[in-house]
Amino acid sequence: MTTIPQVARISLKNILFTTDFSPAANAAMPFALTLARIYSSAIELLHVIPPEPRDQMVFDRVPAEDDRVWGNARRKLESFAHACVGNIPCRTLIRSGDLADVVPAIIRDHEVDLVVLGTHGRRGVSKLMLGSGAEKVYRSAPCPVMTVGPKGRMPDWKLSRILCPVDLAQDPEPALHYALSLAEENEAVLLILNASPMVPWQHRPEIEIETVRRLENLIPEEAKDWCTPQFLVRWEHPAEAILAATEDRQADLIVMGVRKSRAAGLSSHLPWPFASEVVSRARCPVLTVRI
Repeated sequence: MTTIPQVARISLKNILFTTDFSPAANAAMPFALTLARIYSSAIELLHVIPPEPRDQMVFDRVPAEDDRVWGNARRKLESFAHACVGNIPCRTLIRSGDLADVVPAIIRDHEVDLVVLGTHGRRGVSKLMLGSGAEKVYRSAPCPVMTVGPKGRMPDWKLSRILCPVDLAQDPEPALHYALSLAEENEAVLLILNASPMVPWQHRPEIEIETVRRLENLIPEEAKDWCTPQFLVRWEHPAEAILAATEDRQADLIVMGVRKSRAAGLSSHLPWPFASEVVSRARCPVLTVRI
């Protein structure tokens, strides 16, 4: 495992905030505003009107610009922007289609650096039946996505402690790069976690020593002047290890890598990906970075 070559400061010129006007979605707005103030960002406010069922036939439909649904959505979005955004540069966007298609297109067309959204945190049968809009976004978006789950509503949010789970069998660079840059910018404590499940208790001391050594080797030399990470090794499965470490260390943000689904159309309906488990249960926002 090689060291991350350098820590370039991330730029968040444009933050995309998506909303369906639900309380769960709008609860994520304070987090977007905090980041926008830190990084002098502009905010793009997006509402996506779901596509009509394929078997529905519409006759004599009014043009989209005059359509009642579009008009109501526009009024709601403008009102939301006026009430919440304040003096931060902001533009409102309304599109129709599937989130997994619309959001990546907006990211490319508007040079978006980060997506922020709230989620209902569906799990189990409700997730299987209804899917997860948040998971559609963070598995299809070409830029990082910060998701705020139902337990992630933190008043006076500050980036004081950042948890970055690392899987040593995969490339840690994308997520660790963001974690290091955010930690430097906000003078935050950086917690680097590795989960090693199913290790017999008698082998854990030696495994922990070797794992910490490998984690230490990930930190760039120039980062060691300002960063003294804390290295954590836990023996639970990844989701439980991440959630437990978040609680134990009172983390303000989780930064983790997430794979693009091989079956994008089905990814939000699969009940077992541990990223969705973390997002739905974490007490703080989760920043996912595609690997």
